[in-house]
Amino acid sequence: MNPAQIFNRRARLRLALFVLAIGAAAVTASAQPSPPAVLVAAAQFRDVSETAEFVGRVKAVDKVDLRARVAGYLGPRLFKEGELVATDRTVFTLDPAPFEATLAQRKAEVAAANAALDLADLQARRGRELIKTKTIPQSELDLREATLLKAKAALAQAQAAQQAAEVDLSYTQIKSPITGRIGQAAYSPGNLVGPDSGVLATVVKEDPIQVVFNVSQRQLLAARRELPADQLAAFVTRLRLADGSTYTESGKLDFLGVQADPNTDSIPLRAVFPNPQGMLADGMSVRVVLEAGKPVQALVIPQSAIAQDQAGTYVFVVDAENKAIMRPVKVEMQRDGTAVVKNGLAAGDRVIVQGQARVRPGMTVAPSAAPPA
Repeated sequence: MNPAQIFNRRARLRLALFVLAIGAAAVTASAQPSPPAVLVAAAQFRDVSETAEFVGRVKAVDKVDLRARVAGYLGPRLFKEGELVATDRTVFTLDPAPFEATLAQRKAEVAAANAALDLADLQARRGRELIKTKTIPQSELDLREATLLKAKAALAQAQAAQQAAEVDLSYTQIKSPITGRIGQAAYSPGNLVGPDSGVLATVVKEDPIQVVFNVSQRQLLAARRELPADQLAAFVTRLRLADGSTYTESGKLDFLGVQADPNTDSIPLRAVFPNPQGMLADGMSVRVVLEAGKPVQALVIPQSAIAQDQAGTYVFVVDAENKAIMRPVKVEMQRDGTAVVKNGLAAGDRVIVQGQARVRPGMTVAPSAAPPA
């Protein structure tokens, strides 16, 4: 092989190695992943009202157990179970025939007593005239006067019996004394019921409705230092339901207990809530959130930035070089999509609110500002 051929072969080899090096560099560059895109929001100070949360129980303002006050056979049911009934609406009836017969008898007794009274009054008036001429002895007049008094008493007794019969007849119509929702009927039409039969149905007034909860003596003392007892309405009262949602209507405190429970060292409080849709039912368990009327400055971040592990609560902060730094924080409360941070952050710190699942401490990220809440 002559020198020229050797030179050409070496040149082709160098060119091939150069092309291979460029290809490897391109492959290496394309293998490096791009920084993950994340949404960030800045921690900032806002006016926040201090809150406290308690376990509460829903209680109807009015609840009435309907019972039979006289014995009789149930007539047709005049309501649908679960419907809203108005005050004085008849919901059950008893067979009125026996009571109507008794009332007719009592009316007849009143008529007889009236007739006896008229006769006794006539005899007494005649006796008073005859005694003037000494036609009858005084004893006869005394007897007639006593008969008149006895007739008056008999009439009063008959009238009272008639009134009792009228009352018993009115009890054959069992009415709701309040406006509310009626529950299940305990007896079917045709059953014999009476005062010993127990509750026929229950009517519950749902709007407004009460929520009763207990606060510790320490919490109550702290609240009283802020507000006197006659300004309980200054607290905004909200409810958190069993599914975690917040009840749309806010309530007002209307009662503070006057005695502490020695077993729990707590004092009962009561709040009243509108319940136009019947969302709250008697006996439900809820979380009561008391919100102080005076707001205070607090550092807040979106609630979506908060994460937890075995070590505690933390957030990812993006520094000036767009590196994600895991920062432990102490959260004081979380409400309405925001979290109040007690320590661990400063105003202006950018926290990751979306995309944390792809982020590791020290990783470079591509941050974008989250849209305002």
